[in-house]
Amino acid sequence: MARAHTTTLLREDDGSIVCRTVLPGGLRIITQAVPGVRSAAFGIWVTAGSRDETPAQHGSAHFLEHLLFKGTSKRSALEISSMVEAVGGDLNAFTGKELTCYHAKVLDRDLPMAIDVVCDVVTDALLRSSDIDDERGVILEEIAMYEDDPSDLIHDDFASLIYGQTPLGRPILGTTDSIRGLTRSTIRSFYKKHYQPSGMVVSAAGNVDHADVVKRVRAAFDPYLDADAKQKPVRTSQSTPVMKTGISLNTRPTEQANLLLGVPGLARGDERRYAMAVLTTAFGGGMSSRLFQEIREKRGLAYSVYAFSQGFSDSGLVGLYAGCLPAKVPTVLEVFQEQIDSVVQHGFSADEVSRGKGQVRGATVLGQEDTSARMNRIAKAELQGEELVSIDQLLERVDEVTPDAVHAVAAELLSQKSSLAVIGPFEDASVFGFKE
Repeated sequence: MARAHTTTLLREDDGSIVCRTVLPGGLRIITQAVPGVRSAAFGIWVTAGSRDETPAQHGSAHFLEHLLFKGTSKRSALEISSMVEAVGGDLNAFTGKELTCYHAKVLDRDLPMAIDVVCDVVTDALLRSSDIDDERGVILEEIAMYEDDPSDLIHDDFASLIYGQTPLGRPILGTTDSIRGLTRSTIRSFYKKHYQPSGMVVSAAGNVDHADVVKRVRAAFDPYLDADAKQKPVRTSQSTPVMKTGISLNTRPTEQANLLLGVPGLARGDERRYAMAVLTTAFGGGMSSRLFQEIREKRGLAYSVYAFSQGFSDSGLVGLYAGCLPAKVPTVLEVFQEQIDSVVQHGFSADEVSRGKGQVRGATVLGQEDTSARMNRIAKAELQGEELVSIDQLLERVDEVTPDAVHAVAAELLSQKSSLAVIGPFEDASVFGFKE
């Protein structure tokens, strides 16, 4: 049997240890042993999401997320779910534009069972025609539910506007037409191409033993390990997407208008991402943020208002969102633009930056109190080819962010031509008075 290669990546001050093993064929296993906890989180990450679909495959990545729980040669759908739920655990999955994850969280003593179930689901899905027909209806219901929530749908409208007819511009769930048109052979082709050990990362965190996790994962994947296969490289874009500007109006008889104003942002691994995190937090990350104070507290224009950033492997977005009465849209947009101009010209005050840094620090530390969050963090660092740093090092990098650094990122990004997506009871976008 070919030997695996194991390294220790990190030792945290709290006594936790992160280890990484690469099995023959490129399957990567990374764990974080966390002292003093009684839970364990386990996940299998596939380095493929909706961005990897051809137009004919649109919706396949998310469709597979459903289908893999429908049964294997060893277990029925009921057995898959009941085994984890019977011990009080949680079993789930999610699909992104650049990855898919299948994960479970259980008591530490039930980790062997969770590993067996999740590995079985990922490696031995039956993908029966009957299951595809049944689940097609479920996904169409999910799409309908999503489209009934404008506060979610606005993000898809904005992505479609700024990325156009590219994989990044298409909704992860697919469309009604694309889901109805998917065949078993199309879905299976996506599964066979992307669900290979060389393109997967297995991660576990909590009260776990690295050697034991490796042994169990290796046993589960052994029939699929190809010693000659090369590890799939970190995603590299074949062509950086051309990002567009303009306005998108989705006319609907809603009581509230939803609007999203945004510009191109930073790619995921950009070294300025810490300054960006502070920027979006200071701008619209809480009740003390600039937008919340100006739009909700001082003017009462909206209930929900926030700023956000999103990074992909080769591009990103930064945006401002608000939900308000339709008649207030022009005023909200005017305040948005006033605050953007102010930040571009003058940046944030020292107090605003200090509060923003405090929020980022708190979210970083408090989030890592959960074993699932730790499992996610170590996996994403591996998936994205980034250096895995300790929590203390992360906090240091946030502390190093200066008001000038935040201002520099804001001046560069927010001075770009902006794009606007609106959902609401409007017939003509000219009523917004929007200028790119």
